[in-house]
Amino acid sequence: MGKTRTQPLRPAYSRSVSGACGRVLVVDDNKVIRQLIRVNLELEGFEVVTAADGVECLDLVHRVCPDVITLDVVMPRLDGLQTATRLRSDPRTRHLPVAIVSACTQYEVDNGVAAGVDAFLAKPFEPSELVRLVLQLANRQDPPSLDGRQSAGKAESAAG
Repeated sequence: MGKTRTQPLRPAYSRSVSGACGRVLVVDDNKVIRQLIRVNLELEGFEVVTAADGVECLDLVHRVCPDVITLDVVMPRLDGLQTATRLRSDPRTRHLPVAIVSACTQYEVDNGVAAGVDAFLAKPFEPSELVRLVLQLANRQDPPSLDGRQSAGKAESAAG
C-alpha cells in the first residue's frame, strides 16, 4: 500500500493519429494542464507525449523524437528554464522548437530567451492560441512575438 514509484518510465503516448500533424512533447507537473493541452492538440491532429517534469522530458526526448516541446517553468526536480538550457546544449535536441507555457513573468521571458526558447504562451491561455503556437512551431514558421504576454503576436491577440 505504501507503494513507491518503481515502475519503469514509459512514454505516455496519445492515441495514434493517422496523418498526424506531428508529435508534441508536453511537459507540465500539473496533470490537469497536461490533459488540457493533450486534448486540444489531439483535436488538431497532433500526437502528444507527456512528461511531468524536466527530468522526465530529458529521459523521453530521444525516444519519442518530438517535433515541438512545450515546457512549464515551475516544476519539481528540473524546471522548464533549466530543461530548455539542457535541450539547447545537446546537439541532438538543439534544433527542436521549444515553447514555454507558463505564467510568463518578465523573469521567465528574459531567462527563457537566454535559454534559447522559441516562444511563450501565458497561462491561462485560450486553446486556440495554444494550437496556433504549436502549429507555427511545427511548421517552422517565424516564431511568435517574444513579449511574453501574447503567443501569436499582438495583432492576433484577443486581449489587444
